[in-house]
Amino acid sequence: MTVATLLAYLSGLWLVAPELDATTLIGTSIALHICYAIMCRLIAHNNGYPKTLWTVLGLIAGLWTVAVLILLPRRDGALPPPVRPFP
Repeated sequence: MTVATLLAYLSGLWLVAPELDATTLIGTSIALHICYAIMCRLIAHNNGYPKTLWTVLGLIAGLWTVAVLILLPRRDGALPPPVRPFP
């Protein structure tokens, strides 16, 4: 298994565009994994999980980490996200 194939599976790009060449695939995967890491950080913060751990996991495993984090229940003692009034 090549690095490009591994990145394709981890980022979820293989499901959408399996015919991408390696250069495009690697660049797009890096951009997507950064977005996944940010999403994991936000979801982990709102659900009471360690932010740094889930950010790193999101950067490594991408879409699959986001899916796992969404399915995990909110931790006890986690404050609900703040409600902001409309301006």
